[in-house]
Amino acid sequence: MLRFKVVDEAFNRKARQVETPSERPDSYYGKYVFNRKTMFEYLPKATYDALVNAIDNKQPLPLDVADSVAEGMKRWAIDNGARHYTHWFHPLTDGTAEKHDAFVQHDGKGGVVEEFTGKLLVQQEPDASSFPNGGIRNTFEARGYSAWDISSPAFILDQTLCIPTIFISYTGESLDYKTPLLRAINAVDRSATRVARYFDPEVNHVTSFLGWEQEYFLVDEALFSARPDLMLTGRTLMGHESAKNQQLEDHYFGAIPSRVEAFMLELELECHKLGIPAKTRHNEVAPNQFELAPIYEETNLANDHNLLLMSVMTEVARRHNFRVLLHEKPFDGINGSGKHNNWSLGSDRGRLLFSPGKTATDNLQFLTFIANVLAAVHNHNALLKASIMSATNAHRLGANEAPPAIISIFMGSRLSSILERLEKLTASDLENLAGKEGMSLGLNQIPRIMLDNTDRNRTSPFAFTGNRFEFRAVGSSANCASAMIALNAAVADQLATFADKIDARIAAGDELKHALLDEIKTLVKAHRDIVFDGNGYSDEWKAEAERRGLDCETSAPKIFDAYLSENSVEMFRRTGVFSKVELEARNEVKWEMYTKKIQIEARVLGDLAINHVVPVATRYQSVLLDNLYKIKELFPADKCAKISAQDLAAIERISSHIAIIREEVDEMIEARKVANRITDEREKAIAYHDTVVPRMETIRYNIDKLELEVDDEMWPLPKYRELLFIR
Repeated sequence: MLRFKVVDEAFNRKARQVETPSERPDSYYGKYVFNRKTMFEYLPKATYDALVNAIDNKQPLPLDVADSVAEGMKRWAIDNGARHYTHWFHPLTDGTAEKHDAFVQHDGKGGVVEEFTGKLLVQQEPDASSFPNGGIRNTFEARGYSAWDISSPAFILDQTLCIPTIFISYTGESLDYKTPLLRAINAVDRSATRVARYFDPEVNHVTSFLGWEQEYFLVDEALFSARPDLMLTGRTLMGHESAKNQQLEDHYFGAIPSRVEAFMLELELECHKLGIPAKTRHNEVAPNQFELAPIYEETNLANDHNLLLMSVMTEVARRHNFRVLLHEKPFDGINGSGKHNNWSLGSDRGRLLFSPGKTATDNLQFLTFIANVLAAVHNHNALLKASIMSATNAHRLGANEAPPAIISIFMGSRLSSILERLEKLTASDLENLAGKEGMSLGLNQIPRIMLDNTDRNRTSPFAFTGNRFEFRAVGSSANCASAMIALNAAVADQLATFADKIDARIAAGDELKHALLDEIKTLVKAHRDIVFDGNGYSDEWKAEAERRGLDCETSAPKIFDAYLSENSVEMFRRTGVFSKVELEARNEVKWEMYTKKIQIEARVLGDLAINHVVPVATRYQSVLLDNLYKIKELFPADKCAKISAQDLAAIERISSHIAIIREEVDEMIEARKVANRITDEREKAIAYHDTVVPRMETIRYNIDKLELEVDDEMWPLPKYRELLFIR
């Protein structure tokens, strides 16, 4: 039975019913975004042209133009009900940050005037000491700067004009995700443009695209409030699985519950007004799990939109008496949540560079970029794993429901076969392919490459899916920038190396097509070990991956070491994405955040175990003892022997679980004390992983066993069967 009060469904549906707008979506799409249509309306023509030129050509904006932009932006914001403005940035917390200022200034006559200048638009000075910085800034050194990112349009959220910005320290190091993301995007633009010009000299820019798929859980707010672990950590630290969960596979793509559909509708409306191109919604595999996916966008803008979505969906959910859970593994025994990152590159000439074509030139370009991605992912597979690892995502990876904690690439049988044939080409074959038939590339030997010519592989962390790669290992709560920084930087570095080699061969007298095919063959042969099309969940693959030399580390704190390997440090230096100081600082933050999250979970679990579960279990044990004594007093020994034996066995089981819980909580507390005395952040994180986490698992196991023993009416927390099925 349901023991906790929830909102009456009929009342809730009526109260929160969202009317579908009568207008077409294009009439209100981007209503609260300072996009090009709005800029054209509110800015002088010369200002508009200068701003668009700066955005398109990645050039700085003169201050006098910024003043004009600020004036137009202010008028638009006030016309749409905004009273404040803020620099909206992405500190190293996986969330966003903002400080609001009103559009007011003294008028010199005892009143105020509305003011917003180019100086205020372009740069502000938020406190840098209270954000994670990895030792770059001391507590008493508070200065930091936020600076306007002109490539991501400003928007209005809750009557506040939000201006996307970068965030750097007083000494110039990045303290955010956006700064290195923009650097990585610029790096891949430069390198990919060099390579794309081998096939089309008119290419001026290559754009990195991202299409994320956001998975999440919904829980009734009343039940959420009755679970301190959900409130404080975002996941259930205890809870026996429900008799029915996802085993019937009836939730996936099933009919969306009416309360959820009302929430989804309002969320989509809010997204569209904010320019987030939400398109797809559906039930996910686990009960109460859902997904929202947009149309793909330029990577920087897509990442801003994902962070904005996570904020908006939290607010919209509460208006429907829901709480959104973005933790990667909020419930044990059922699927966790990821955020698949569909990544691609496209030129300003309208070509997706990972898309096969109908001509020989198109296919040679396609194979060129595919081979370079193979090399980049192989060379930096440990780094890519580190880019998606966290204390929360560690629960999900490798759990036979999500990609394994080993990075490999799924290419599909058709494309793998083509790459294998390329790898086996001899020097004479290459001469024939580059012969009199021009750019035919010997299509008799390289068959036409089709989109979606193979099945998908859900056990692969990095899969080719037709005209893009799907980085499936990113966590639900993560900032997509972490994965996109590592991926774009690694590919940029590899493409630059490739272009250097091609240029050198051309300078030495080689034909372009011959040089390209020869280098593609070399890359495919050298990096074939990263390709795996089989079952990533199998033990055989783990052994095979280790034999191939792929990174198989499973300890999150040790996985972060990949950022500081010589290979990574030099790659980030060459691409200009991170300095070594920035990398060291970020790893300090990663280790510290890992420790703090486990520390919080351990404290919550210890409190719930000792102050909630054990007292209830002890009280129920007393009930059983009292019942046992009464049975023995009322019935002859021969008649009550069987009943007594059953009660005694239950009492003994409860006693055993309580004793283990008490002992393990004490040991866990002591392990925390020992770990907390460690000053090195890496070693402290490893200590928490090795000595605290295992005890938490033991405590949970015994609590979950008690849940099956104790009277349902007495159990202090909502159970999975109540949490996982929306009423």
